[in-house]
Amino acid sequence: MRAALYDRYGPPEVLYVGKVPTPDVKPGEVLVRVRAVGVNGGELSGRAGKIKLVTGRRFPQRTGIDFAGEIAVVGASVTGVRVGEQVWGILPRRMGSAAEYVAVAAQKVSPAPENLTPEQAVSLVTGGTTSLTALTDKSALRPGERLLVRGGSGGVGSVGVQVGKMLGAHVTALAGAKNLDFVRGLGADEVFDYRAAGPAELGTFDVVLDTVGTQHRAFRRLLAPGGRMVAVSFDIDNGLRSLSYILASALQGSRRVRFFSGNPNTELLARLARYVEDGSIREVVDTVRPLTEIGEAHRALEAGGVRGKHVLRVE
Repeated sequence: MRAALYDRYGPPEVLYVGKVPTPDVKPGEVLVRVRAVGVNGGELSGRAGKIKLVTGRRFPQRTGIDFAGEIAVVGASVTGVRVGEQVWGILPRRMGSAAEYVAVAAQKVSPAPENLTPEQAVSLVTGGTTSLTALTDKSALRPGERLLVRGGSGGVGSVGVQVGKMLGAHVTALAGAKNLDFVRGLGADEVFDYRAAGPAELGTFDVVLDTVGTQHRAFRRLLAPGGRMVAVSFDIDNGLRSLSYILASALQGSRRVRFFSGNPNTELLARLARYVEDGSIREVVDTVRPLTEIGEAHRALEAGGVRGKHVLRVE
């Protein structure tokens, strides 16, 4: 089968589409014929060699974590799914979804929203499951509370704004100047250009959803008593200091910073699908390219200014 690969760490130009064996299906797994994948920030860091302690030095390496497609093979002992069913999901703790097929545990996929194409659906998988976990499980955002979303136009932030409104919060978002109207269209009550408005000018918040990963200390100061900050990213280039601050904040004071790494299951994916189907959350596709243009998609995400998610169609 075809898959996106790279033989060394480096810029987007190292990516290419090559041939790899189609994965075997183990008991408890399903084989998914992938139709679309998203491009996520963690994949850029992996390709650039910024997380070598995790990705190692064996090549070629794969990329891609989320996917939308249909069930091609059902493994032994799997029940409740059928061949041909449209599904979406995320590979647990590994990369490799940018390919024609993925083998994945059955409890890591769920029926995709019936009202979306695979390209539309995959734009919501990572951002949607991350935002739901951050704003419901980790911070318990309540109606009437004030929410600040950093990176409001990105793949996670654009869904976080929608989830915040769905939960009844007053949503303030930070984004680039060219994307302010886009974020307002997602439902944000207030939107600020992050280059023009410093943290001290924003007021206080009950919850801060940080998808950027920098200035944790400055944005933590914006929390009201009992406020919660959820960081879904941290500064990889200054990783030890950034992560140390997050861990220290969890041990002292009432304004704590929570950090988590998403690993959604069928239940969470199904919950997200229900919100999409009832219109509470809508797709956030920036561009759709063929898999062969994965390098261009990585380059576009690195350039910034994204409105939702860059998506790759696996033809």
